[in-house]
Amino acid sequence: MLKTGQNISQKQSQQQKLSPQQIQFVKLLQLPTIGLEQRIKEEIEMNPVLEEADPVLEESMQEGEQDWDKQKEAEAEKETEESSEIDPVDQNDEIDWDSFMHNTEYDGTGYSGISQSSGDEDWRDLPNPYHQTLLEELEHQVSLLDLDDEEMLIADQILGSLDKDGYFRRDTEAVIDNIAFNKGTLVSGAQVEKVRKMIQRLDPVGIASKDLRDCLLVQLKTSDSEGEIKSLAVDMLENYWESFEKKHFSKLKSRLDIDDEQLREIFELIKGLNPKPGGVANPDEDNRQYVDPDFEVYYEPSDSEDEEDGEFVIKLSQRNTPPLRISPEYKMMWDNFKKDEKKGKKEKQARNFIKDKIESAQWFIDSILQRQNTLMKTMRTIVSLQEEFFKHGEGLRPMILKDVAERINMDISTVSRVVNGKYVQTNFGVYELKYFFSEGLETESGEDVSSREVKNVLQNIIDNEDKQKPYSDQALTNMLKEKGYKVARRTVSKYREQLQLPVARLRKQII
Repeated sequence: MLKTGQNISQKQSQQQKLSPQQIQFVKLLQLPTIGLEQRIKEEIEMNPVLEEADPVLEESMQEGEQDWDKQKEAEAEKETEESSEIDPVDQNDEIDWDSFMHNTEYDGTGYSGISQSSGDEDWRDLPNPYHQTLLEELEHQVSLLDLDDEEMLIADQILGSLDKDGYFRRDTEAVIDNIAFNKGTLVSGAQVEKVRKMIQRLDPVGIASKDLRDCLLVQLKTSDSEGEIKSLAVDMLENYWESFEKKHFSKLKSRLDIDDEQLREIFELIKGLNPKPGGVANPDEDNRQYVDPDFEVYYEPSDSEDEEDGEFVIKLSQRNTPPLRISPEYKMMWDNFKKDEKKGKKEKQARNFIKDKIESAQWFIDSILQRQNTLMKTMRTIVSLQEEFFKHGEGLRPMILKDVAERINMDISTVSRVVNGKYVQTNFGVYELKYFFSEGLETESGEDVSSREVKNVLQNIIDNEDKQKPYSDQALTNMLKEKGYKVARRTVSKYREQLQLPVARLRKQII
């Protein structure tokens, strides 16, 4: 028997949605100090009510506000009599200006727990000098070559296909097809290879190479060095690349008929070549990229003999955060609207516009203050959990985001946004906040240690190993166990890769 019917069910669920103010706070929270400066400038441009406060004029403005308050009291009775004439909508639009003027100013410090970094910032206003990009430099050099129209089209395709390291890894057929389709010109593979080799010899030499072998060879062949060592190096790269790449020294010595000293000289010559010709262009631009620490943390010992009686000084950088306030001019505009007897549509729209902008400015200032408080809470907690490191520069303890989140009563995602992309200046250098977070490992004695500490020990072992006989991952695992660290071989391999250290075979060197 076939049954048909409908099932009706009711399900209750609870969803949590972020308010616009919360979304704004989250976005501000994840910004570094430099990003916050740009965000504040954008908000000032969008909201005419929000403005930078002039610290020099703040004192005189506060005196003027006292006189303004006296005048307000004198007019209070008259406004009370006229209030009966204001419609209900206008009453709902009233703004507590005393609250706005005194509670929504942001002076760039947030609260007494935050110190503002000072310094001469005039240099920031100087324009950056113009530097040619690598592509512009190469285009200029190509224009000086004796190329016909077809070859110029090929050169343009090659230059536009270089990767970040300066290699040309595109198929020759793809270049031919692209020129035929877009320019209606048919070129040959031989023409493409001819132009590519001409570009290879431009500055930096090796640009537009197909692979590392091609790159090193062209640099060797165009170098000023002469003699047997150069010839042997070219022979090695051309005919014994696999043995060179895998560092099979005994095979190389046998096939090239050379001794240890000659092999060492060949490798030293090749080491002086540039494996990434596209990565050296415009070094000045690279030097202009710097880290602006968001925090400063220093330990100041006390005058007593006990070194543990000192205290930590924690500062949040505010050098790029201008003081903010709500414009007093809009307060005057609002008062004029109140006195104006006209209650038309335009007047109402203007009142609503001012009210919306004031509320938006208040939310923005509150979000910045909340951001500063959250950052300081997080940094103080990190310092309290990693006291030994901030005192002595070593002794990093295992710590995860949850450890901090539980202590400041915030969500793990909030802590993640705080530490991401933020840096702290210490007596021992500049560190990203993420540096202080690591999983824990147990030693033979049962003590918890940071995985970062294990990595430092591993790095030290490899730095001091016999370069002719590097340790295998299993040997490294055994050595760590001898030092009291219980780690598996696969964990050692993972840590070695995270430290960007190659396997033993590739760490082998000629001594």
